[in-house]
Amino acid sequence: MAKVNDIVRFLNAQGGGRITKIVDNLAYVEDEDGFETPVLLREIVVVEESKSKPTAYDRPLVPAKSKEVDAPGPKPKPAALPVEETETGEVLNVVLAYEPAEVKHLNTTKFYAYLVNDSNYYLYFSYMSRDDESGMWKTRFHGIVEPNIQVLLEEFGHESLPEMDRVAVQYVAFKQDKPFKLKNPALVEYRLDTTKFYKLHCFHENMYFDSPVIAFDIVKNDLPMRQMVIDSADLERAMREKRNADKPNRKPVAKRPNEGPIVVDLHIDELLDTTAGMSSTDMLLYQLDKFRETIDAHKKHIGQKIVFIHGKGEGVLRKAILDELKRRYPRCEAQDASFREYGFGATQVTIK
Repeated sequence: MAKVNDIVRFLNAQGGGRITKIVDNLAYVEDEDGFETPVLLREIVVVEESKSKPTAYDRPLVPAKSKEVDAPGPKPKPAALPVEETETGEVLNVVLAYEPAEVKHLNTTKFYAYLVNDSNYYLYFSYMSRDDESGMWKTRFHGIVEPNIQVLLEEFGHESLPEMDRVAVQYVAFKQDKPFKLKNPALVEYRLDTTKFYKLHCFHENMYFDSPVIAFDIVKNDLPMRQMVIDSADLERAMREKRNADKPNRKPVAKRPNEGPIVVDLHIDELLDTTAGMSSTDMLLYQLDKFRETIDAHKKHIGQKIVFIHGKGEGVLRKAILDELKRRYPRCEAQDASFREYGFGATQVTIK
């Protein structure tokens, strides 16, 4: 069993160092650069046990048979392990992933956040979340991740999910002791649908993990992934301003139910900038969430007409909308919208 001051190596990644402290099932491993990394105890292997019992003081260990004290001055650093580069590693591929400790007990399990660095570059990065009330960001982890490994960012429970609606990764890529091609620094932000952490079908197989995870591409083949963060109130306000702009001889006024329908395009490409890591079921659930948000925002506006553009396709989204109206909004009326104005594949809902 590993203990404080043991010298360890990572089981599933490059690197290692000395254990400075152990909290629950996490060991904090300090490398030769003084950088401390939290690692699961099950993911490390002891290569040299400490030769003295850990004390309350953080000081160099001296073998029991030696009476000598360390000479003053800088201590030589242990030799760093060589970086093993791959042929495909000259382009950046970085993934942020969330893995449940017990995938069959999602209501009670803990979760692990990982950053996967599938490249020949070191990444100096910060992992952050945003507080929706204050709009300020909180750093959850920062440091350097070595090439071609994954690093554990944090362990968290369901109590932390409310503060993780929006997460972001900011990074700078570089190499040590050798020439390299410059990579642009980037900041990638995602809206994290935390309800997915309760749904088994939202966890998928991933090439970097042995068990299902929720994964997001931060960088794919050197291209930072950008996701459009949509606020329903901002969307409605923008649509209202566009309608007013089409009538230059009239001053903008507050919208009333009898002034024309609200138009909401539910095509997934209009709602999200990227669907990376999402299944067809995930996309359908996201579209239905936007449908409910719109209805709930206007359910007190009796007589208000809302046109939902869903396209023809196989009719899956249209059927799901009609089923949702019957189940949750039975007083609302639905009919096909004008094909001359909106084309085929649009449904008009009237608030009653």
